[in-house]
Amino acid sequence: MAATDDFIDRLDDQVRGIVDACTACGACVRACPTPDILGIDAGDGAAVAAGVLDILKTGEGPVDAEEWAGACCGSGHCLTVCEHGINPRFMLTMARRAMTAARPAAERRAGGKDAFKAMSRGVRVLSRLQLSPDLMNRLSPSSHPTRETPPDIVFYTGCNMLKTPHIGLLCLDVFDRLGVSYEVYGGPSNCCGILQLRPGDTANAGRQAGRTMERFAETGAADVVSWCPTCQMQMTETLTAAPAAASPFDARMLPVFLASRLDDLKPYLTRPVNKRVALHEYPGSPGVVDAVKALLSAVPGVELVDLDHPGVGYQMSSLDGMPDVQQRHIAGTFRQAEAAGVDALAGVFHADHRELVGHQNEWPFEIVNYMELIGESMGLSRPDLFKRMKLMQDADAIMAEAADLIETHGLDPEEVRDVILSDIFGERKLPTDRSLHPAE
Repeated sequence: MAATDDFIDRLDDQVRGIVDACTACGACVRACPTPDILGIDAGDGAAVAAGVLDILKTGEGPVDAEEWAGACCGSGHCLTVCEHGINPRFMLTMARRAMTAARPAAERRAGGKDAFKAMSRGVRVLSRLQLSPDLMNRLSPSSHPTRETPPDIVFYTGCNMLKTPHIGLLCLDVFDRLGVSYEVYGGPSNCCGILQLRPGDTANAGRQAGRTMERFAETGAADVVSWCPTCQMQMTETLTAAPAAASPFDARMLPVFLASRLDDLKPYLTRPVNKRVALHEYPGSPGVVDAVKALLSAVPGVELVDLDHPGVGYQMSSLDGMPDVQQRHIAGTFRQAEAAGVDALAGVFHADHRELVGHQNEWPFEIVNYMELIGESMGLSRPDLFKRMKLMQDADAIMAEAADLIETHGLDPEEVRDVILSDIFGERKLPTDRSLHPAE
């Protein structure tokens, strides 16, 4: 309890520091694409910023300020504009926390608990529909034996990447080829706390995230390499309020780490991948898109094709609060990729992959994660069984194909069916039928 109280105290201290330092100049409002999308006059950014300060102080503010804070999609354009060293993205995270504080504590706890339970079930079932026990233990170890020397890195998969485990296995294959030693952490038992933070259960968010950070620290690794952009934001922005002793490491996103080792990686990129490739990209995770492009540019045969992206969000799900924008972005990417004659559309993150692959049969190009292209050049391959299941669109056929794994892992067939329907077929942001896509 003391550590959790300390976490909350540190958050509150940071909020007080923001309130003291912010002059409500409005630079962050003007840099952000969200006000324009919402119809908020960014020209009056000072009034909107002042409204956010009201929210931080009282839990309430003007409508424009509350709408801006509530719809923040993490685009990141604000991160470098504050002359007073404030992180506006964190400021809006704390504004949302303040707005939820008025809800009953039991309601906030229930919201976090329900979200965590749904995520855990989906991860547990979908990962086991695709992985044998030995591969499951490699990507989501049940224990971490004592090592004589610290690993080079902690590879932090986050929770939901385990729904598309071929991506994670490719990452491990690349680490092995590079001679990078690692400990893998992820899955529900190593959650970053975001599912508790969103509904306002700050205490349990801090408790969950604190345990995860402590496990990282105990490895002795100097670097945490993250796959999930949400987890990375939690670690490097929100959890900077955690006790300093719990985070004696640097945290970098996976593509940024690999790009820093590009000279070591290039000798293994030996097989030509003769494809015109476009990215489905978002700007909000600093350095990630540039790193992915640098990696793919080093793959012999790959020709990168730039598309006109709207420059909003940090991954697809960050636009869930603005579904019209989200749908136009996805559909626009597909249309531009087709017009450009690409051979492959590559996603960056796991959550994006789960949506994109469901559309593959409707378009004249393959849909992959960028790690698959890197793996292909290195002679590494892992089957994308999630894509196969998504495209089958038949729960009975999926269960028949995975019958041995269902039995091996002791899964309940009825629960498996429920998860297939909810987490594979029910997770759809854009209709697959092109005629139903929003116009440009």
